[in-house]
Amino acid sequence: MTSEITLFVNPTAGRGRGAHAAQPAASALRDAGFSVRTVLGEDADDALRRAREAVAAGTGALIAVGGDGLMSLALQAVAGTATPLGVVAVGTGNDFARALGLPIRDPAAAGALAARMLKEGGHRDIDLGRVGERWFGTVLASGFDSRVNDRGNRMRFVGGRFTYDLAILAELAAFKPIPYRIRLDGGEVREIEATLIAVGNGTTYGGGMRICADAEMDDGLFDVTVVGECTRTELLKVFPKVYKGTHLDHPAVTVHRVSSIELAAAGITAYADGEPLGPLPLTATCVPGAVRVLTGR
Repeated sequence: MTSEITLFVNPTAGRGRGAHAAQPAASALRDAGFSVRTVLGEDADDALRRAREAVAAGTGALIAVGGDGLMSLALQAVAGTATPLGVVAVGTGNDFARALGLPIRDPAAAGALAARMLKEGGHRDIDLGRVGERWFGTVLASGFDSRVNDRGNRMRFVGGRFTYDLAILAELAAFKPIPYRIRLDGGEVREIEATLIAVGNGTTYGGGMRICADAEMDDGLFDVTVVGECTRTELLKVFPKVYKGTHLDHPAVTVHRVSSIELAAAGITAYADGEPLGPLPLTATCVPGAVRVLTGR
């Protein structure tokens, strides 16, 4: 393994924490004897191109410093390769790091862990979801939750958690069950009405909401959480339970463990790892052992 490591940095992550986090993470890696090269980009496309070039050139690891958006970019660069991914989670949600039990908002500890795993050969091969050419690590959201994301992205006059809370209230006011067509593992097409369908490789989205609370990242399967038809009142009761994962016990909620799912619904945009993926219909496939992450079991 080469001793040159690539630090893949989003300087704006977590309201500027990314820029401050790069230095202690790099220091931890250099203290362990690694040569560190930093990769930035003018925009997401440029950053991804540079990260892919580093992987193709044989970097010893790609260490992503940022939030879930940057982790999503990093996955596009390393998925399906032997290049290990290190995670320095300093964003707002940090769901990818949370699912793996990695340090959150502690760049020195995350950098030191990555360095130790590189020296000891410690890693975990985990599954990823794939839609077309796009990889995702945590959850693919569709339905009420993705509509909340849509609305939140349009609300420029507020920021942070308050935006999300306002978007939830606005979507609740306009909420109607969504007619879906789904096919699980190539079986029969089923027509259902549901509040949302979440396809989980990992457990959480939205900064710790345990929508797919029992998902395992190395079992070769998605946990698909279907929240069925609910009234607004019932949805208000169920939604807060997502933070502890206790919503899975509700009679309106079902979970399917599958290796692939086809989803179709009119007017619904899917989000994966918190980033817009595109409109339904789509097919998501779980790819076992698609990425090597620097973390102990």
